[in-house]
Amino acid sequence: MTTAASSESAIAASGEPATALDVILADRALTVVRAPEIPDPVALADALAGAGIRAVELTFTTPGVLECLRRVSDAGRAVIGAGTVLTPGQAEAAIAAGAQFLVTPGVSEQVAEVAARQDIPVVMGAFTPSEVMRAMELGAAAVKIFPARALGPGYLKDLRGPFPNVRLIPSGGVNAGNAAEFLAHGAVAVTAGTDVVPPAAVAAGEWAEIASRAAAFVRAMNSER
Repeated sequence: MTTAASSESAIAASGEPATALDVILADRALTVVRAPEIPDPVALADALAGAGIRAVELTFTTPGVLECLRRVSDAGRAVIGAGTVLTPGQAEAAIAAGAQFLVTPGVSEQVAEVAARQDIPVVMGAFTPSEVMRAMELGAAAVKIFPARALGPGYLKDLRGPFPNVRLIPSGGVNAGNAAEFLAHGAVAVTAGTDVVPPAAVAAGEWAEIASRAAAFVRAMNSER
């Protein structure tokens, strides 16, 4: 099995700068943040990156998300992405604000076109085999299986049968108790959500608590290596 350390070594040996996807695959995780407000997005990203989850997805469900993306991008200490991207306009605005990757809840040809034109990886949401196929046809860098809680880790193993080379990233219902199992069943990375970044803790600026949760998630995620 390829580990984060070996992935990082391979990236360094290539002489090329790490892309957002490189970082997600090396860490085997990204964090999706859904909160009513983010008082200090740079402190939030620093807390997560310091605990071992360097890719942070801020969603369009958070008011003022474009300014949050811009501030984290300017700080340059985390890999920042935009999530819940529903329209090409949102995709364009997120990239202009510094987003290094995009995440959609479903299959979107229009968002895929923007991502391709701007050379930005898109993690496209899907659930059924047909949706996975369509996401790959549209050039998705990886496919987010959402909601992952619906069928659990075994569904990832089933999908790996017909899609052995597709990068699958479960989202929705992934936590410290099941992250390692999702990885063992074929996920290339997992999405940490409210288990790591509870909306109330984000809104209250509880960065030490969030860092502790992220570190515990990473330890649990790697427990079956």
